[in-house]
Amino acid sequence: MFVGQVIGTLIASEKPSALCGVKLMIVQPIDQQLQPDGEPLIAADTVGIGVGERAFCVIGKEAAMALSETFAPVDVAIVGIVDAVDIG
Repeated sequence: MFVGQVIGTLIASEKPSALCGVKLMIVQPIDQQLQPDGEPLIAADTVGIGVGERAFCVIGKEAAMALSETFAPVDVAIVGIVDAVDIG
């Protein structure tokens, strides 16, 4: 799991049928200081997030299970929108 900043949308002219109707977003992982942490990733959007919002993401098997058609060919999925970050 990680928190990331949505920095863009990916448009694909062709994709597997399991991903038809699924938006693909470009997510920049961020650290505890809300600074970029690593390379941007492509994530399947399950919540209707927009560019500029912070996303709660899952990786691996959990990402595939987050879609309505389970075991779709995805490695990262957005499963929540982060409203606030409070580091205590």
